[in-house]
Amino acid sequence: MLLVLGLTLFSLSPSRATEVSYDKGQLLINGEPRILLSGSIHYPRSTVEMWPDLIQKAKEGGLDTIETYVFWNAHEPHRREYNFKGNLDLVRFLKTVQEAGLYAILRIGPYACAEWNYGGFPVWLHNLPGVKFRTDNQVFKDEMQNFTTLIVDMIKKEKLLAPQGGPIILTQIENEYGNIMGPYGEEGQRYIQWCAKMAESQNTGIPWLMCQQENAPQPMINTCNGFYCDWNFKPNNPKSPKMWTENWTGWFIGWGLPFHQRAAEDVAFAVAHFFQSGGVLQNYYMYHGGTNFGRTSGGPYITTSYDYDAPLDEYGLLNQPKWGHLKRLHEVIKSAEKILVQQLVTHKDIESNVVLSTFINNSTGNSICFLSNVNNNKDVIVDLQNNGKYFLPAWSVSILVNCNKEVYNTAKVSTQISLKTKKPSNVELSWVWKAEPLKDTLKGMGTFTATKLLEQKATTIDASDYQWYMTRVDIDASFPKNATLRVNTTGHVLHVYVNKKRIGSDWRSGGGFVFEKPVNLKKGVNLISLLSVTVGLTNYGSFFDLVPSGIVGGPVQLIGSGNVTKDISLNEWSYKIGLNGENKQFYGDNLSRKNKWTSEGLPINRPMTWYKTTFKAPLGRNPVVIDMQGMSKGHAWINGHSLGRFWPTMIAQAPKGYSCSDTCDYRGNYHDHKCFSNCGNPSQRWYHVPRSFLSDEDNTLVLFDEMGGNPTQVSFQTVIVGKTCGNAYEGNTLELSCQDGQTISAIEFASFGDPQGKCGSFKKGSCDATNTLSVLETACVGKESCLINVLEANFGSNSCSLNTPKRLAVQAIC
Repeated sequence: MLLVLGLTLFSLSPSRATEVSYDKGQLLINGEPRILLSGSIHYPRSTVEMWPDLIQKAKEGGLDTIETYVFWNAHEPHRREYNFKGNLDLVRFLKTVQEAGLYAILRIGPYACAEWNYGGFPVWLHNLPGVKFRTDNQVFKDEMQNFTTLIVDMIKKEKLLAPQGGPIILTQIENEYGNIMGPYGEEGQRYIQWCAKMAESQNTGIPWLMCQQENAPQPMINTCNGFYCDWNFKPNNPKSPKMWTENWTGWFIGWGLPFHQRAAEDVAFAVAHFFQSGGVLQNYYMYHGGTNFGRTSGGPYITTSYDYDAPLDEYGLLNQPKWGHLKRLHEVIKSAEKILVQQLVTHKDIESNVVLSTFINNSTGNSICFLSNVNNNKDVIVDLQNNGKYFLPAWSVSILVNCNKEVYNTAKVSTQISLKTKKPSNVELSWVWKAEPLKDTLKGMGTFTATKLLEQKATTIDASDYQWYMTRVDIDASFPKNATLRVNTTGHVLHVYVNKKRIGSDWRSGGGFVFEKPVNLKKGVNLISLLSVTVGLTNYGSFFDLVPSGIVGGPVQLIGSGNVTKDISLNEWSYKIGLNGENKQFYGDNLSRKNKWTSEGLPINRPMTWYKTTFKAPLGRNPVVIDMQGMSKGHAWINGHSLGRFWPTMIAQAPKGYSCSDTCDYRGNYHDHKCFSNCGNPSQRWYHVPRSFLSDEDNTLVLFDEMGGNPTQVSFQTVIVGKTCGNAYEGNTLELSCQDGQTISAIEFASFGDPQGKCGSFKKGSCDATNTLSVLETACVGKESCLINVLEANFGSNSCSLNTPKRLAVQAIC
């Protein structure tokens, strides 16, 4: 009996209580064992208006659960002052998940990591007397418990926990502590015990998770994170279900680094292998990565885009073929759910790295088989005895009904590929400008002083990327006028002025470097003004909270000929937090007040300059981006909404020993240095403008540029799916579709036989069916989507030999 392929989703009634428990390695929903497919969507990395569409596309992609972190520093930016508005409306996000009929996993942490600024911790926490993060420290534990309790009480009040009829079936405390806990010693051991007891005391009525925590105290469920999670991971309690809280679908991008791409074949391989090894819940990190709006990206040096090569791209469009290839896998796994949850399985080693796992339905005798080949480049022919011989590609998993009918192979992608392009809009931009006011800072006038170089987090409390360090130096006749200024900084970027003249700038991706430039001094008082800049605070590692920022301690020195050195580190330093333009909110000014902005003599490549323009929103519904080509480094705002940091002059280069390529072999273990692309181009050139940020009337774009840019090169563009391609072997069904209401306008290429090439460069092979093009035009042109049964009888006669594995290749225009 063949299994019916289909996705079974349970609608969640807000009035119906759901019991969530676990035992004997099973996750039980209302007493029934379940297999769950989940995906991470972080509510602050998109907008309220985007949430329904993202969640619906996740559901259509075969997910039944949405996972998110809770971001402490976003919700409590100042101690005991809370923000749950706009895209920080956690309750609204969870209710949107529930309205879609999906479950939710809430990772309260409250440490997140997530490439988020400071790992999600508020910087005011760092400044509390006596505090030590993530260890047995009472100050820290009191604050952590206060925030955790705040979140739990909030979701209880809104009846969002499963036993209350809500969507939340699992909650998480801490995050990946096991990876870094060694240096914390006994205090770390006591801390993790305290975390478990504190979490349990919240009385949520649902299980708690601790990911990457082999010694997670009971009843915490320890879970796995990484690119793969199979036989090497087992829960530390036989009662606990095997869960994978982060299957990394790609990787984040750093300024100066290339894109990371993880092939759909490899992600599918990892998922199938996980369920073959007894997994019951798998979560994609990320399913939609989104955008690091504002100053939320961590790092340092993590880009504004958090696309992550996820199944839904930064703008919420389907990332094909990954989305569709995984959707097919989800359908197959769900169709086999009632067999898989029984855990009646035998594993047989066929040969080295080839395993056949047979899951039996105890009541019907039907089976579902997972056949895996973990060899990097060795295809194998597997003798299935009574079921014949079967070809299994390298680095793939096949799923077979009753061990004799293939319903899915991770290496065979029969899903369309979407080729997205940026389409220039007809928006014309006319710029006005103003200089960043520097009169006070170049005169050394700050808001407070100290006779030492202070740490930047301690002074700014992360209210701004920018902090001025200013001092006066008295130079007598004995000291050379031609000297070198040397600044040791732990910051990420430094801009230097001496006697009101700009000396230069420097930066390092990891933070921490020595700025050294010649300066001309004068006899008497000299003014030194240093602007230290952070580009996201460190978010990961043991004691990451103690990583310094700014010019803390220096030294700052003036060095004359003969190495005559004048150390000015212990001078009286004057400090100013933020830019004057930030403090005066230039980004929020109304353009009608034109007297404050200059339209004449638009400066090009002028450091420390603000630019502003008005524009009409691009027509249509396609996602909007700004092409920042021409600008250097700075920050962008639309109608007062922060789009984040831009830095298009930071050109992508592969790390030493690696290179970029247009192609990538998906076979073999993926890692964060594999499958690089985009070398020689800006690490990020386009910046997402959510449609909800735009109005139907005039809109305002404000750019602040630190190092000198050319705003006349800036343009608005829309992201469209220009072409879509399909590639499916005989016996499969191929779906072609355009996105967001577009229709298929033409079929550029169609061949059934042995077509060659790839999407964008298909060509006919040695054999081809005569009617293929006309069949595709009739089935697809003028429609948003079409289904094609890839059968020889549908395409007419062909000249292919009987031994040729025939497939259909199609390229369509949307």
